[in-house]
Amino acid sequence: MTTNGHVKHLVVGAGFAGLCAAIRLQEDGETDFLVIEKGGDVGGTWRDNTYPGAACDVPSQLYSFSFAPNPDWSMSFSPQPEIQAYIRRVAEESGTLDRFRFHTTLESAAWDDDAQLWRTEVSDPTGRHTITSTTLVVGAGGLSEPRLPDIDGIEGFDGELFHSARWDHDVDLAGKRVAVIGTGASAIQIVPEIQKVVGHLDVYQRTAPYVLPRNDRRYGRLERLALRHVPGLQRLYRTAIYWGRETYVPGFTLQPKLALPAKKMALANLAKGVSDPELRERLTPIFEIGCKRILISNTYYPALDSDNVEVVTDRIAKVTGDAVVTEDGVERPVDVLIVATGFFTTELPITGHITGRGGRTLAEQWREGGMAAYKGTTVPDFPNLFMLVGPNTGLGHSSMVFIIESQVEYLRDAIRTMDLHRYATVEPTPAATEEWNADLQRRMRRTVWNTGGCSSWYLDEDGRNTILWPRSTFAFRGLLSEFDVAAYDVTAARTASPSRPATAEEVTA
Repeated sequence: MTTNGHVKHLVVGAGFAGLCAAIRLQEDGETDFLVIEKGGDVGGTWRDNTYPGAACDVPSQLYSFSFAPNPDWSMSFSPQPEIQAYIRRVAEESGTLDRFRFHTTLESAAWDDDAQLWRTEVSDPTGRHTITSTTLVVGAGGLSEPRLPDIDGIEGFDGELFHSARWDHDVDLAGKRVAVIGTGASAIQIVPEIQKVVGHLDVYQRTAPYVLPRNDRRYGRLERLALRHVPGLQRLYRTAIYWGRETYVPGFTLQPKLALPAKKMALANLAKGVSDPELRERLTPIFEIGCKRILISNTYYPALDSDNVEVVTDRIAKVTGDAVVTEDGVERPVDVLIVATGFFTTELPITGHITGRGGRTLAEQWREGGMAAYKGTTVPDFPNLFMLVGPNTGLGHSSMVFIIESQVEYLRDAIRTMDLHRYATVEPTPAATEEWNADLQRRMRRTVWNTGGCSSWYLDEDGRNTILWPRSTFAFRGLLSEFDVAAYDVTAARTASPSRPATAEEVTA
């Protein structure tokens, strides 16, 4: 990479979002782009989360690109290695990997109003470099930066300590005393796997989640052949799964009582999996289903019911060199401490590295009023910035790949509009952004996420849900089906650029 270079589009992140943007840009003839990725491969979340039992909780046929169907999934819910292999295969077949730069970290990105472009500082194994670009597309993901728990003394723990998203495969758990902090989506997959090999396992639970049965099944050889060769069959599978998932939306957003069948199913799963009445009571949620993320597993409850597992519901007071101490004074010795405590979601770390027109970072701007964007994608005072999986684009029921594809279509139309009308910059008006987010928060008031009686990672420190989309996914797609330039402030392109930009080939040389 040259010390200084220019590309038309700079994409940050090589997970589902960044890869989708790259493929679709290329389809439009937009070949002057570069994708930077701090990791060593495509995949994002599915590259990094390699813990035992890692798998998707959205069916495989829906958790994939609509333009790259995969007839070879082994299970109806894909395990992590298959998803990562799928992403890598799609990337290789797309012909875009020559414009991906791995082990390359965004250090800072600042909007240059005079030059009407983004100046991005990146670092890679060869040093630090500057890239300028007309647009900055951020696909860094909302579940990319692990959050460690704020527990007194945890930094002084003498045993093995790691986050579930950064699993240490060199640590042998066989026969060890292990503690898992957290009972979220990762923990319920990890616990049944490691329970089989550890000597003793303590699971520290703050609030009990709802866990539905995992209606998973293996695709047989004949079914996979049919999915590959029968015209329209795979699309039929995908469509049926999509609409089945959309039936959850009214129970989340309109009337929680509509989710009563799912609640009964979860409680029946608990009753089936746990024989001890006292343990069952501790594992019974005390909030409405859907208020927190609904989990799926057939093995989590039986694992907790095993003789070598203790579920601890007392709060952790501190961690010593070799033990976890709860507020009731009980000290539980531990050799390996696994924290499954989630990610930075309502204060995305990358936003502290992106500076807009006014000299403020995106983090500083959002600190005042919470994360907010126009259509979850663009932000006032940050011209030509497009966020994929931005504020209020998350889902509690369906596939984020659907959302990503919807946002990428919006990005594509924005670029076409800029090229057609020779706009140098597009930036959502404050009025349009305020109206969009006021409507979101109005709709959010009646959702189970705000009325269900729980606290969750969906809510920021002021209690605002800045993560989830409070409507159907087809409504989201419709609203982002075309770039609505009337909601934007635009500036015309200058007739001459201050200096000749380097080509994409020069930047990536």
